Amino acid sequence: MRRSLSFIIGATVLLSSCQVKKTDNPSGENPFFSAYTTPYNVPPFEDIKPEHYLPAFEKAMAENKAEVAAIINNKEAANFENTIVALDNAGGFLSEVSSVYFSLKSAHGTDGIMAISSVVSQKLSAHGDDISLNPELFERVKTVYEQKDKLNLTTEQKMLLDKTYKGFVRSGVNLPEDQKVILREINARSSELSNQFNKNLLAETNSFRLVIEDEKDMAGLPESVIAAAAETAKDMEMTGKWVFTTQKPSMLPFIQYAENRDLREKLYKGYYMRGNNNDSLDNKGLISEIVQLRVKKANILGYNCYADYVLEERMAKKPEKVYDLLENLWAKAIPVAKKERSEMQKIIDREGGNFKLESWDWWYYAEKVRKEKYDLDENQVRPYFKLENVREGAFDVANKLYGLQFEQITTDFPKPHPDAEVFKVTEADGSHKGILYMDWHPRKTKSQGAWCGAFRKQSRRNGQNVPPVVTIVCNFTKAVGDKPALLSFDEASTLFHEFGHGLHQLLSDNNYYSLSGTSVPRDFVELPSQVMENWAGDSEVMKTYARHYETGEVIPDELVTKLKNSGHFNQGFATVEYLAASLLDMNYHVQTVEKEIDVEKFENDYLTSIGLLPEIKSRYRSTYFKHIFGGGYMAGYYSYIWAGVLDADAFEAFKETSLYDQTTAKSFRENILERGGSDDAMEMYKRFRGREPEISALLKQRGLQ
Repeated sequence: MRRSLSFIIGATVLLSSCQVKKTDNPSGENPFFSAYTTPYNVPPFEDIKPEHYLPAFEKAMAENKAEVAAIINNKEAANFENTIVALDNAGGFLSEVSSVYFSLKSAHGTDGIMAISSVVSQKLSAHGDDISLNPELFERVKTVYEQKDKLNLTTEQKMLLDKTYKGFVRSGVNLPEDQKVILREINARSSELSNQFNKNLLAETNSFRLVIEDEKDMAGLPESVIAAAAETAKDMEMTGKWVFTTQKPSMLPFIQYAENRDLREKLYKGYYMRGNNNDSLDNKGLISEIVQLRVKKANILGYNCYADYVLEERMAKKPEKVYDLLENLWAKAIPVAKKERSEMQKIIDREGGNFKLESWDWWYYAEKVRKEKYDLDENQVRPYFKLENVREGAFDVANKLYGLQFEQITTDFPKPHPDAEVFKVTEADGSHKGILYMDWHPRKTKSQGAWCGAFRKQSRRNGQNVPPVVTIVCNFTKAVGDKPALLSFDEASTLFHEFGHGLHQLLSDNNYYSLSGTSVPRDFVELPSQVMENWAGDSEVMKTYARHYETGEVIPDELVTKLKNSGHFNQGFATVEYLAASLLDMNYHVQTVEKEIDVEKFENDYLTSIGLLPEIKSRYRSTYFKHIFGGGYMAGYYSYIWAGVLDADAFEAFKETSLYDQTTAKSFRENILERGGSDDAMEMYKRFRGREPEISALLKQRGLQ
């Protein structure tokens, strides 16, 4: 998931209040310069053009600087309201512009948006540093912080004060001026490099295509996959041919079912060689410099390595605790993966294949194992997972747990992209809770993956609740011809996952913008999303939404049983490829010395040293590891498995009562979903569960015990 923009001091920019200060602009030429007149005050997406962003950023940063100057120049002694709350209230206009720009940069990165991305990132980096390294502003914050024990603050207020103070310190405000200059240079260059990494990756993803001219080369592929490839070819003006891309809805079915081994290899290599082709889009040099800059930044700020710096603010606290978890699971997962490898090699040998299993063979032979062991073919499942039905299933779970209602708005309504759907979300009593956008399918302008963000986060202003505007973006299988979009079970689980993030945003009930919604430690933020996946796979829940797209027939018990029985299928592979990426991430960020890195050698040597099977690639190889080099998960990709311990343990609380037990749901909502980052994450979890989480539920869930 990509997290929404929030209050970040010294990292990107000071973004805060959703109360937008705008100057009247009668001409209406720049939509950001006048008050929105849209329903629910959503951004007027259709009116916003690429040329509007830079003037809006300039004006918003100027207003933000004026707000900060007013705090500094306040003649009254610094106190919680006129300094800490005032900072939380500052930057609303900038937040509005940034949330639109960065959301669309990922979901609909047109040439106009991408062309200014480097300039935008540099301006915001400099602006953020101007604020976070300002000694006069920090002096006021520090004055309040030193009085915190005498102020009789609420838990939420204490957290806001603590985060604000530590944000300045961790940004380097106490450094000597010469060190601040270096830090500014590091931040600016890091921002520029990460931006270029993402641009290269998007270009690489869009540039590779496997063009097939002979239908015989598609032997083994389901008709729906062939039809989708024909549609892709038609869109690319290659009618009469078939095109497969490295977008997963196109690639995965091919490497699962295509009998042509050479073409499976070609397509899979096209995927895992992205950013590693020694051309203008190569990311290896960028990665080496990014890692060196992170080591330098950590050292300047007084940390041994960048992981120490990052994890200080996470639940894990120290790299050692991350390694303990990952290595514990690695030791359990590797033997399972070896067993899976052996089963597939036996099939190859039995069929007279006369070759050794390779990484591009894994999906193809795993599918054969699934059919052989569980009599289950993914294509038997897809007809029951029509996208709209899965979406309604997620809505139904939220209704039964929390009373939420979702009404689709089909009339003229501003959308971030014409393909997006929009829903009005209300409480059981009909009161407005927020707006939810959902954008489902791949396109050339969209980054890979799935994420949830917010065009506006929840907060309170002048005693009034400001409801959120949330967006969920995915890359699911498209509708083809007269067939609707039919999802795999993995895609259905992803929908529930991102919807869980959406609920975290929608149910936020915080006073302060910088603490609301997903403003929680990175290794806690995946709990609300991952726990929702448990409902997606529950047999009784599945029967409420899994209906055949043609007949309306509820998914048969026999098929549900097969899905359940295959629940541990390929979990050795899934766990190992994920853990490999998590460990690789950590290895980059425990480096203590600035030195140039041969990225390919660094990756290969490390993954070999920990015993990664040669038949399994790390889920993300370095050159397309966007989470850590182009996103916010550096020294944090482990968060999914850390939160996996939490989500498996949390779901046990429901299983101990019932899936929709109202007491348990109320506790999860009040102690987790509503609280945002207003308290210590472990304390919030303990209030829900009555104790700290236990790993046993995760091991059972993955079949690793």
